[in-house]
Amino acid sequence: MAIYVMSDIHGEYDKYCEMLDKIGLSDDDTLYVLGDVVDRGPRPIDVLRDMMKRPNVYPLLGNHDLLALDVLKKLNVEITEDNYANHLDTDTMSELIDWLRDGGSTTLSQFRELSNDEKSDVLDYIEDFALCEAVDIGSKTFLLVHAGLGNFRRGKKLREYTLRELIMDRHDPDNDYFEDDDIFVITGHTPTVIYTGKDEIYHNKHNIFIDCGACMGGRLACLCLDTMEEFYV
Repeated sequence: MAIYVMSDIHGEYDKYCEMLDKIGLSDDDTLYVLGDVVDRGPRPIDVLRDMMKRPNVYPLLGNHDLLALDVLKKLNVEITEDNYANHLDTDTMSELIDWLRDGGSTTLSQFRELSNDEKSDVLDYIEDFALCEAVDIGSKTFLLVHAGLGNFRRGKKLREYTLRELIMDRHDPDNDYFEDDDIFVITGHTPTVIYTGKDEIYHNKHNIFIDCGACMGGRLACLCLDTMEEFYV
């Protein structure tokens, strides 16, 4: 039994499948996906539907997942005489345009191919994504979150963080967030090439960054928390 984390798959279904084969993910293993499953890459819905079939895969919410969920819920309604005139108001259209500009077109295209029941299942699945997870392995605790701990202060409880602080505000690699040497924060969201110029997992102080730019010409990364072994596709 092993525990793995990956992040920012961004619709790269082929890389995702290759990674599952590479780590030999079994039913006894656990995989945490730290958000941004959708958008940009060619097959985001295929990634989601595979994850949905796996009870040992635990997704966390990323900013792209949240935006896709919000837009798709607004689009996925029955048009009636009562709502046809204001179904797509100015705010919704603006949000849709912003989403498409940021890679949402692949998600929308695949979503439209689903049956009504399948669409509802996908939206329900995304809606249940967690905001953060804490994983204990031996004496170590790994705090898993998509973007970071925005507006961090000592003693701030996880429940006190806003949605934006967890899925949008970038984590500071030079900040040692916790005094306990056995607590590590693992995030995606910010491609590691920004910090190091390399598409590989970046460790600094007690921070671990695992978004290696899979949809940007980089690699999909996966980290085994039991052994700290790194895998790349």
